[in-house]
Amino acid sequence: MDRSIPGNNGGFTLVELLIAVGIFSIIIGAIFSFSIAQRKYLSVQGQVSEMIQNARASMEMISGELSVAGYNPTGAVFTGIPYSASQLQIYADVNGNGVVTDANENVTYSYDSSTKRIVRNTGGGNQPLAENVQNFSFQYLDASSNPTTDPKNIRQIRLTITVRTSKPDPQYTANSGYRTFTLTSLVTPRNLAF
Repeated sequence: MDRSIPGNNGGFTLVELLIAVGIFSIIIGAIFSFSIAQRKYLSVQGQVSEMIQNARASMEMISGELSVAGYNPTGAVFTGIPYSASQLQIYADVNGNGVVTDANENVTYSYDSSTKRIVRNTGGGNQPLAENVQNFSFQYLDASSNPTTDPKNIRQIRLTITVRTSKPDPQYTANSGYRTFTLTSLVTPRNLAF
């Protein structure tokens, strides 16, 4: 005995199929939209992480070299940190031969605003130390933490590095879309006279 309902072939009607396709499209669209948002977020976070790492690595290197400024085991006469408003120069007799003309004994850091880089020079020409730098500044301080221009009175250096992301974020309206990070450090070279 056949108990089939007249007009029912066991399939879906066109209306049911359209409703199923519509629901499926909404779900796929939501997943796709979420995926795009996550990808943008991860891209921005990756750039922010790279930016912060760039600032910290640069600050660590400059601070480390500043901390040995004035190292002078032979008693030779030289200024550990000469005053300059445009560059940070560090002298240290690292190999103890009485002169500060060898590699890594006369180190100069400066900011190249056209390429947005901090450059380091040890006598062989400028080499990039940090990229995507918005600002690099340093202030010479005396023993009382007051600004000074006299190399004989320099006891501390306040370094400030402001870096930015490598690409602008269209969702971020400040600073032309570039996110920034500023790092400041106060370095007291241990070999300068007190």
